[in-house]
Amino acid sequence: MDLFTDPTANLLPKDGVVHDYGQILDAAKEEQLFRQLIAEVPWESDEVVMFGKRIVTSRKVAWYGDAGFTYKYSGTEKVALPWMPVLTGLKKLVEVRCGERFNSCLLNLYHDGSEGMGWHSDDEATIVRDSAIASVSLGVERKFSFKHRETKETVSLMLERGSLLVMKGETQRFWRHSLPKTKKVDQPRINLTFRSFVT
Repeated sequence: MDLFTDPTANLLPKDGVVHDYGQILDAAKEEQLFRQLIAEVPWESDEVVMFGKRIVTSRKVAWYGDAGFTYKYSGTEKVALPWMPVLTGLKKLVEVRCGERFNSCLLNLYHDGSEGMGWHSDDEATIVRDSAIASVSLGVERKFSFKHRETKETVSLMLERGSLLVMKGETQRFWRHSLPKTKKVDQPRINLTFRSFVT
């Protein structure tokens, strides 16, 4: 567990709130969750529309929720799967840690550093405006960055295995975030983003 992270500190200088809770899972629990999710989640390649073209990504995704929510983003549409017990347990832990409530979770599987996410905001109309988004990282450590839409100021941190990062308030309106690609990473990472979907 990370004893040196102050979850009350805001990582952003303005226009939003991001809290780093550090590691919320010990090494054994993190490893067990990682292996279980790799094996049991019905991973599918993501499809996005960029510049009018449909692209199938190497990154794999899965979408879970309290009901059969339809999630639309980047020109694609997904229907939420019913919760797996392992995800329900992790959701409860995250909710206790950050004091928020969530009704859905988008999982991303990055096989290595050749897979990442470009600058974007999680500001779809299907997500409750200014609600918290909690991100849990499993597997290899990766760099995560924020960039202000207007000033272009950037803030970066390393997401440790078993760690929790929470974005809330105006963050999605004023900041974009990314998971940069890197040749230095040759191991997989799973990212779980717990969200509040509009019902």
